[in-house]
Amino acid sequence: MKLLFQGKRIAGIHVVIPANEVRFEDEIGQYNFSPEQSLKLQKVMGFKKHAIVSSNETVSDLAVAGMTRLIEHGDISKDEIQALIVVSQSPDHFIPPTSNIIQGRLGLSTDMLCLDINQGCAGYIIGLIQAFMLLDQPSISKVVLVNGDVLSRKVSRQDRNSFPLVGDAASITIIERDINAAPVHISLKMDGTKSGILQIPAGGFRRFSDDETAILHQDDKGNLRSLDHLVMDGTEVFNFVMRDVPPLILENIADSGLATGDIDYFAFHQPNRFMLEKLADKLKVPREKVPANIVEELGNSSGTTIPAVLAFNLADRLCREPMTLCLAGFGVGLTWASLCLRTAPLRYCRIQRYP
Repeated sequence: MKLLFQGKRIAGIHVVIPANEVRFEDEIGQYNFSPEQSLKLQKVMGFKKHAIVSSNETVSDLAVAGMTRLIEHGDISKDEIQALIVVSQSPDHFIPPTSNIIQGRLGLSTDMLCLDINQGCAGYIIGLIQAFMLLDQPSISKVVLVNGDVLSRKVSRQDRNSFPLVGDAASITIIERDINAAPVHISLKMDGTKSGILQIPAGGFRRFSDDETAILHQDDKGNLRSLDHLVMDGTEVFNFVMRDVPPLILENIADSGLATGDIDYFAFHQPNRFMLEKLADKLKVPREKVPANIVEELGNSSGTTIPAVLAFNLADRLCREPMTLCLAGFGVGLTWASLCLRTAPLRYCRIQRYP
């Protein structure tokens, strides 16, 4: 699927990261492997440290902290917000929507739209698509997009394949109308036939959590997890990314009237360093244009890694000058999406530590 949007722009990006950072070396003892085995894997995958919530904090906690900072700094006023989108796969509750919780905690107007979207690795681009469509409505001139996950609470701490990578974070992106904005080109695909290669088997209405789903089982690689935990078929995910993602990205760049050399920066979802380096090689672009430092410094916070890449690496430049960017998300669903845009200077682009 190809989408084209006119007259919309990203005005600001604010990323909220838990202050609690844990280094990989400090967690080696909790895995069912020798330290030598774990350190060998660290070099390949890029394990370094990750930021995770320290207790029972939720996406709404991170989002409210970030929104409060924006309001206090005068970056946005409550009266300007006509729509609030929350993209997450770790909602505060099944019922009510997390977007309504955030609206209530901030005391926003009742004359607005609150909307939750259940999406993961490509969730930031899915959220932007929804925001762009809402801005076609005459009554909506500014949309707040919250993208966040606290999936560290649903990954086994004895799963060396997944836990060292997972991170928690939330981003708040302001999207608004701008008649001078450059066109935004998006390419998107989904394949639910392979949805089982990245999932949390229990905890929903298909399989309620109970004493049985909490029992830890050892997989054939030595990781311990239960049905309540995230499980990922790493080989299948890697093959999917190498096979299906590069053609979509290259098609999106071409549809935008660009070549790969015209892109200043490739801000991709960050599953691990190894996969991102191989993806850069597939695209035949310099690895330094496809950074992997978010997953190494902060962890894989699902779709939030994309705005985190921008805020962590490009904040000053994005606020100072226009840039040509390619954003891409790929993973759970399966979903893969690519977006090309020419930004105008942002009003702000920053990272906040929580609390």
